[in-house]
Amino acid sequence: MKLALIQPQFAPNLYDLSAMLKAGRVILLDTDTWSRKGRTHRAKIRNEEGTQWINIPVKTEDKGKAINRVRIDHSEAWKEPFWNGILHNYSTATYFDFLHDELLADFETASEFEKLIDFNLFFFQRILTYLELDISQELKSEVGETDVTQSIVYQEYQSKNYIRQFEKSEIALTNHPVYRQVHPGFEKGCSVLDLLLNYGPESFEVLEQVY
Repeated sequence: MKLALIQPQFAPNLYDLSAMLKAGRVILLDTDTWSRKGRTHRAKIRNEEGTQWINIPVKTEDKGKAINRVRIDHSEAWKEPFWNGILHNYSTATYFDFLHDELLADFETASEFEKLIDFNLFFFQRILTYLELDISQELKSEVGETDVTQSIVYQEYQSKNYIRQFEKSEIALTNHPVYRQVHPGFEKGCSVLDLLLNYGPESFEVLEQVY
């Protein structure tokens, strides 16, 4: 059994997507304590200088709580800079116009959620729909502790500073695919949004390299 242990993200990078695609079972670590170093509340995208983060603010009083209890801080004006980060950097991407209206509608729906995890689960499922991928996910809060001793374990990429590491865990993706990005050069580790907006329904050409 191959097991992926990943914190719930709204737009994971290809390292974590590869772990989910290769695993026979994906468990979202929603009972982990939220960490600002994690990627539950942010995703990396391309810009002209290299990369930047798009972020969702969380309530200050929730920052020491489990991820599934963390609420979005809607008192901050975060929706416009979040979406403008995508708009500004991807308006010339090959499939931006093709996906713009649906992605914006998805974002507007998700951004009304109170809890971060609900935003993440909804938005990621929409991305999977566009990529024509089917990934079954389970919440740790629902399945409890899992015996990993008989499994090949894939953990979240570069997560040693906020997730307890298993000694025998493996890296799911060791050779990150290089693909066409909207800005010159290539930056690995970007959110799957980067691939989607550049390749759209042709994303399978790159995804075949991460299975």
